[in-house]
Amino acid sequence: MNNTVVIAYQPRPVQRRIHAALDTHRFCVLVTHRQLGKTVCAVNQLIKKALQNKKPHARYFYMAPFLKQAKLIAWDYLKRYTSALPHVETNETELWVKLPNGARIWVSGADNPDALRGTYADGVVLDEYAQIKPDVFAEIIRPMLLSREGWVVFMGTPKGQNAFYDLFNRAQKLAKENPQLWWVGVFRADESGVISSPELARIEQETPASIFRQEYLCDFTASADNVLIPSDWVLTACRRSYADHEVRFAPKIIGVDPARFGDDRSVIFLRQGVRAQMPLVFTRLDQMALAFHVAQQIEKIRPDGVFIDAGCGGGVIDRLRQLGFTVTEVAFGGTPLHAGQYANKRAEMWGEMARWIQTVGALPDCSELKNDLCQVTYDYDVAGKLRLEPKEKLKARCGKSPDLADALALTFAAPVRARGQVETAEFAKSEYEIL
Repeated sequence: MNNTVVIAYQPRPVQRRIHAALDTHRFCVLVTHRQLGKTVCAVNQLIKKALQNKKPHARYFYMAPFLKQAKLIAWDYLKRYTSALPHVETNETELWVKLPNGARIWVSGADNPDALRGTYADGVVLDEYAQIKPDVFAEIIRPMLLSREGWVVFMGTPKGQNAFYDLFNRAQKLAKENPQLWWVGVFRADESGVISSPELARIEQETPASIFRQEYLCDFTASADNVLIPSDWVLTACRRSYADHEVRFAPKIIGVDPARFGDDRSVIFLRQGVRAQMPLVFTRLDQMALAFHVAQQIEKIRPDGVFIDAGCGGGVIDRLRQLGFTVTEVAFGGTPLHAGQYANKRAEMWGEMARWIQTVGALPDCSELKNDLCQVTYDYDVAGKLRLEPKEKLKARCGKSPDLADALALTFAAPVRARGQVETAEFAKSEYEIL
């Protein structure tokens, strides 16, 4: 007997990626740009999980900030995608659909959460979570999940640094601690493939910069005025490209940021003048192994300068010098070359990198790098010198260190002159990967 049920839904490639993550994690935070199709994706996830549930009286809920909004956004989708199923019951008054196996899916609003007190849930989608009061989850939704060990999806588009932003940062830490339980997905318009590049360029021209960064680049800090490198600068830099002959005589510089703690990444970054290559990223690599990889890149590329973070790279520096390579150690807290402008060396490297990104720099299309670059905030000390948010504070806030961006910043540690007019060397690996 064939019990297969087909839902008349053809997910986009990006939606398939989302479904795969939602299928394998209990707690999911989904951050998307406008018009990605997250509501359609979520509704069909509810339908699929409800049809697969063999427990009696299964219950699922889609919740938006307001009941009227939930009905407008999701109710028609829920009816449309269940209409072809046999023996489906629909209640227009209470906004629920009963599926052939007896499972029900409700559409509800967070403006009357007490209506859900005392019930249970096998799965819940909280849409536009930035507009839902945090205590709704803690006091209403979380207890509903207990008896069935249900799952939940928090999703939405950024709307400043609010409860959704706090959840996003907290979830990133939890996803590192327990990757089988928690998942965080960020889908920007310049990466998802849903909006064509010409159309996205038109939207960018027609939309105020802060709104574009927030709504289409998933930038929680778009409305903040203390972010050193705005996401629209990064997007523009990712669109720039230079032919080999345009950087042929520019100095080749390697920046190396060794891992500081167990969950940090070791990164090797090559920049040749106005063009940065895709970084090499390593996890769980000791300093001798990292020194071996750096040595490989030096022999392959023959760089004009190699800068390594001295704070955690002492072993790497010593080993490379032992092998006969010339490298420069850089103390992030050291004295900057422009002492009247920057509070320390780290602020100077990031400040010079920010200027390069804003004006001429071409960045690789690397999602992790984009995120790292746009996280750092700044202020000025009593002497009027630019200083960055402490790295420890940044990691506590975002759940991770900006390792890729730090490695690129190291290529701005000091002026470097090309030794000679040589052909551009290829980076040993052309793809971004976790090794």
